[in-house]
Amino acid sequence: MKPQIEIRDFIRRVLSTNRFAVLATVSEAKPHTSFVAYTASSDSLQLIFATYRHTRKYANLKQNNQVSMLIENSKDRSTEITVLTATGKACEVDAADGEALLQTHLRQHPELNDFLLSPDCAVFRVDVEAYQLVQGIDDIRWWKTAE
Repeated sequence: MKPQIEIRDFIRRVLSTNRFAVLATVSEAKPHTSFVAYTASSDSLQLIFATYRHTRKYANLKQNNQVSMLIENSKDRSTEITVLTATGKACEVDAADGEALLQTHLRQHPELNDFLLSPDCAVFRVDVEAYQLVQGIDDIRWWKTAE
């Protein structure tokens, strides 16, 4: 039990000290990656990001909601390079739920105000199913969030 608590705490620290990720989507067997600004929920079980509705990313998400998000721990250089990958399902949030998430995302990324308030902007929530934490070639650990 203790190792899972430690990995969760470390993952929360990585999520809170970094702001950007590479989002991987797929549609019709064609992978696509995008750089996104994210905001993590306090329990690390959800990641929020936004995109314009006219993008390949948006079309892919509508066809296939399985995603992966890679976060390189570039902010905390007190440890060796850490790469965190979140896998889960993304869904566009509706206006009622989306407003609170949008405001949280805006607080984390105030520089994206015009983009996030654009009528063509869609807010997505990723319900994280698992995290893979890589801290070296032989140091790979998983946290399945349902555990």
